[in-house]
Amino acid sequence: MSRPELRIDTDLFRANIRAVRDRIAPSELMVVLKDDAYGHGLRWAVEAAKDTGVEWYGSYDVRSGVEARRVLGDTGRIFAWVTSTDEEIDDALRADIDLGVGSAEYLARITARAAHAGARARIHLKIDTGLHRNGLLPAEWERTVADVRAGEAAGHLELAGIWSHLAEASDDEDDDAQALFLDAVRVVEQSGPTPEALHLTASAASWWRPELRGSLSRIGAFCYGVRSAEGPDLPGVTPVAELTATVRKISDGNAQVGVGSFDGIPSTLAGADVGTPGGSRELLRIDETTSLVQGWPGMQIGDSVWLFGAGEHGEASATTLAERVNTVGEEILTRLTSRVRRVTTP
Repeated sequence: MSRPELRIDTDLFRANIRAVRDRIAPSELMVVLKDDAYGHGLRWAVEAAKDTGVEWYGSYDVRSGVEARRVLGDTGRIFAWVTSTDEEIDDALRADIDLGVGSAEYLARITARAAHAGARARIHLKIDTGLHRNGLLPAEWERTVADVRAGEAAGHLELAGIWSHLAEASDDEDDDAQALFLDAVRVVEQSGPTPEALHLTASAASWWRPELRGSLSRIGAFCYGVRSAEGPDLPGVTPVAELTATVRKISDGNAQVGVGSFDGIPSTLAGADVGTPGGSRELLRIDETTSLVQGWPGMQIGDSVWLFGAGEHGEASATTLAERVNTVGEEILTRLTSRVRRVTTP
């Protein structure tokens, strides 16, 4: 029996990247690749983004960054921001990966590993602007910047960026966060050259708050056509992935399709709308390896049913499905199991 398929459209991904670039210019785009490119496949995403001329890639962790470097060769910049082990720091130095630094302890380890390897580590120093998800507190910023400048003078470090995460709880809180961020930049400017990469915003803030953007914008979900939870659709941005399954059996006027909770589809999505050759129909029940879909005129064994996608067949988007179970669109994508076959086009 055929497995469910996650069909991924490369042309749509490239079109989304162009739409995002146009929206955020003159800020430069960093395509984020975390969670295996939001379940789409990291190698595929890097190859497609490289074809569009993308220069910056946000890998989240060093392991993913090393994989991205294998695809990119000696081109492109890769930014890994999660705190890493000493062995991972060594891997990052060998693969020419920029490291996000949010603590004095991590800075000291990077400096030591770079000195041991006779290398210069490119770092992006993170200021905590209120989210409290890693990052140096304002009270320790000036002292840490001095340590960075000392590391630069010794030839072990290069301060390539300053960055932070926004809480995105309200416009006022984000404005306050930007003020803290700009204060941190001023401290760095007083100590030496200004880094080339100043990045504060991720997908939503980069799209909707142009005044908050720095020279670089970290954007993941939007490039893949996944909108924010409870957020509006995005002009020029389309979901690049659709999940399809095949009708295996027709019973009492309904269609049994070959996808279920073992494939990563939450059983709580029962009642959602899916796409069929006859248009939108209700997803009546989700079992372990099959699901039951409301029938349509002329349905046949072998017909395709769209669990989520761009809506061409009446299906909901991954984000719309996720909102039914109080999660986010990329969670629906990344929880899909190895039982789902991934197919990229063209």
